Amino acid sequence: MFHNWTNFFDITAAAGAQLIGLMFVVITLGNGLSKSQSIAGIRAFLTPTLICFSGVLFQALVVLAPWPFTWPMGLVLGLTGLAGAAYHVNVIRSQGKLHFSALHGVDWIAHNGLPLVADASLICGGAGLIAEKPFAPYAVAGASTLLLISGIYGAWDLTFWMVTNRQKT
Repeated sequence: MFHNWTNFFDITAAAGAQLIGLMFVVITLGNGLSKSQSIAGIRAFLTPTLICFSGVLFQALVVLAPWPFTWPMGLVLGLTGLAGAAYHVNVIRSQGKLHFSALHGVDWIAHNGLPLVADASLICGGAGLIAEKPFAPYAVAGASTLLLISGIYGAWDLTFWMVTNRQKT
C-alpha cells in the first residue's frame, strides 16, 4: 500500500529527526529561566513538541519497514495513535495548570488540536491498514503532516517564549 509513498515518508523521517536535533538547541536557550519555570515549561511544551517530532519519525520507520502484510503495520500505527491521544489529553491537562503561560486561539489549536486530530487520523489509518482500505496511506500521511506542523509551531512558540522571558527571571 505504501509503495508510492516512500519519498514522502523518507522526507518526513528526515525532517522529524533533524527537528529533534534542533530542539536540543532550544533547550540551551532555557538556561536563563528559573528552575520552576524551566521544569514546568519542559513538561508542558518542550516534551510534547519532541513527541510530535518523534511520532513523525516513528510513523515513517513503521511505514518504511518491509512488512509481509499490512495488518501488523496497521496494529502498530493504531496503537501508536491511541497512545498519542492519551498522552496529548494529559498534556492538555498539564498545560491548563500552568500559571506563567496560557494558550488561546491559534496557539491552542496548534499545540493541542492538531496533535489530537493527527492521533485520530493515525487510528483511522491503522484501522484502514488492517482492513486493507485504500484511504489508509492518506490517513497516515495526514497524521505525519499534522504532527510536523504542530511540532514546528510548538518549537517556534517555545523558542520565542524562552527568548522573551529569559531576562525576566
